[in-house]
Amino acid sequence: MFDDDFHAQTLSEDGTYTAYSKEYNEHYHSTKDGALQESFYKHVIPASKFVNNKESITILDICYGLGFNTLATLLYYKKYFPQKKVHIYSPELDASLVKSLVNFPYPKEFKEFRSVIEALSTEGYYSEENFSVEIFIGDAREYIKNFEDRFDIVYQDAFSPSTNPILWTREYFADIKKSMHTDGVLTTYSTAFKTRLALYENGFMLYLNRGDDFRPSTVASLSPLEFFEVVDMEHKISCNRDVKSLRDADV
Repeated sequence: MFDDDFHAQTLSEDGTYTAYSKEYNEHYHSTKDGALQESFYKHVIPASKFVNNKESITILDICYGLGFNTLATLLYYKKYFPQKKVHIYSPELDASLVKSLVNFPYPKEFKEFRSVIEALSTEGYYSEENFSVEIFIGDAREYIKNFEDRFDIVYQDAFSPSTNPILWTREYFADIKKSMHTDGVLTTYSTAFKTRLALYENGFMLYLNRGDDFRPSTVASLSPLEFFEVVDMEHKISCNRDVKSLRDADV
């Protein structure tokens, strides 16, 4: 079993396991949407729509957690775009969690990545011809300041704003914006107005990502996107004038 003093193994509704963080009092994934489905439908698939014309893509996965977003990305691109070069960078504060993932009950879809999981859990790095993954153990806020105009995709998948607000502030998204290409895309499970407002105040355009198999999520970009419903932020702001985005000074 994966359970320890800090985490509890939990079965989600798509039949895959996630974990409950006793420190943050939250699951790593929506137990309703399912761990694997959430990674695919809220991050990997919507983001992939906008990089089909690129030979090489660079992804920032905030935060590594159980590794589902990274592993689902490798699975998806190996299957549909095997010639595309994919580079993933992922900060994670919990070093003991990463090391413990060799014992996590991943879904059968990840069976082929056993060597990847072991390498990332022990060395924090994996590389092959068209794929590389680097895990940084430490503060995500400091880590992202090392990058400028670097990322095509950002998976914004930290614990929720209510429990980990420092990774959802206006200043945080300013650093994220600086790290991204101007045609980059950000995905997040959060549809909270404060999250969207912090992105909007940094010049991001907001879109609604929804489908039959998952609860709605958000896609954001500095450039106009197709395929998704536009979120009318000016209207939402007019209806919520007393709401402010999260700020570093307040968390």
